[in-house]
Amino acid sequence: MPSIDLRSDTVTLPTAGMREAMARAELGDDVYGEDPTVNRLQATLAERLGFAAGLFVPTGTMSNLLGLMAHCGRGDEYIVGQQAHTYKYEGGGAAVLGSIQPQPIEGEADGSLDLGKVEAAIKEDDFHFARTRLLALENTMQGKVLPLSYLAAARELTRRRGLGLHLDGARLYNAAVKLGVDASEITRHFDSVSVCLSKGLGAPVGSVLCGSAELIGKARRLRKMVGGGMRQAGVLAAAGLYALDQQVERLAEDHANAAALGEGLRELGYPVEPVQTNMVYVQIGAQANALRESLAARGIRISASPRLRLVTHLDVKAADISHILEGFAAFRRN
Repeated sequence: MPSIDLRSDTVTLPTAGMREAMARAELGDDVYGEDPTVNRLQATLAERLGFAAGLFVPTGTMSNLLGLMAHCGRGDEYIVGQQAHTYKYEGGGAAVLGSIQPQPIEGEADGSLDLGKVEAAIKEDDFHFARTRLLALENTMQGKVLPLSYLAAARELTRRRGLGLHLDGARLYNAAVKLGVDASEITRHFDSVSVCLSKGLGAPVGSVLCGSAELIGKARRLRKMVGGGMRQAGVLAAAGLYALDQQVERLAEDHANAAALGEGLRELGYPVEPVQTNMVYVQIGAQANALRESLAARGIRISASPRLRLVTHLDVKAADISHILEGFAAFRRN
């Protein structure tokens, strides 16, 4: 029985090469700033993305939280997409822990926020209102890539209106590979960026927040406050360094597998949204739970949802796609 997990790209397991890199990692106490492997990861990613500094943290949720709290004070506001991870899927941390008011905007079909609506949502300088300080974008957004021209326009707007610009770049490298550009061509438009190492890049744990020296200084203090200070974290940072050096280009394989899966599902008669990166969205409706049970019997794991998300990653091989499609075909026949 094969085991194919399409729930997320967070389910990846470290490769043999990554495990070896972790075992060889030089270690120190990172709370004292003395872990050489953590320091190397932070400096390497910051330099590659065009920032002055970086901060290694356990999760993407924490990385985004620290970024929002470093940009905004109590009673400030950030503008964000209604479906954005920072707003919808991170436990309301910015509001609960940072006293930062979110101003959600309904997203567009291409994953962007209408910049006209964003500008209209910026509050006047009036003590009745929260102070608008930041625009937060996500790339990729549900598998969709924001065009470079859109990012340039967002940068122009935020500069003109005196706002910061933060990127939830959980899948930044999927976007870069899809666009065929260096990741710095995306991040150069932002004041801060959160990069997940534990999704398509295949590391077991960790994200890095990058920004100015001042912003990262604030974020380091906040990391300690929320319990994110780790000690001999170089074991985990080594996995991130390996991922950045060895597992970026191979994301194109995940994109190709997702495209093949999407096309195959369309041929079977399933309504499939356009596929850009490693996510396939399928409209299943009320049959979601029954489909999950049917596929589980074939060793295929999915998260049941009427709008079903299927995610390809390094542990889903090209040869697995036909088996997945056979499972969907059998369910349709029944």
